[in-house]
Amino acid sequence: MIIDGPSGSGKTSLAEQLAGALTAQVVHMDDLYDGWDGMLTGVDRLGQQVLEPLAAGRDGRYQRYDWYAGEYAEWHDVPRAEHLVVEGCGAGARRFDDLSTLLVWVEAPDEERLKRTLARDGADAEHHLRAWMAAERAVYQAEDTARRADVRLDGWGSVTWPPAGL
Repeated sequence: MIIDGPSGSGKTSLAEQLAGALTAQVVHMDDLYDGWDGMLTGVDRLGQQVLEPLAAGRDGRYQRYDWYAGEYAEWHDVPRAEHLVVEGCGAGARRFDDLSTLLVWVEAPDEERLKRTLARDGADAEHHLRAWMAAERAVYQAEDTARRADVRLDGWGSVTWPPAGL
């Protein structure tokens, strides 16, 4: 399962809930990006190091990026398992459609997302967060991620798609 959506929308909280309910392992895209300009690099690493090996019947493995040190740190194994949840901006790239069983889109208003991310990352990150928000908008427009999602949730966990009765 892939959970995608803009920063601060609630993807990590949802992934943590699902990990407990499904006894699933979780891969956080924040560990794959190589800094504030690394969204697309992180998406490439997700494919090459995690999703493609798992699809080929091999275990995945990635090196976590340490945002504070500005360099790659320890390696993390992603063994084949019944359930895998990948959460993060850009994880729902259309090139992964055949490698995932479900695409969940989570969204919230920009003001709420910025408030949440500043609370998490600190006021010093605002410049970076605003640039990140612009970059993710471009990625989501190019990938048409929200429209392609199997399920859409608002930033508080309410289902917005598919509509009731569908």
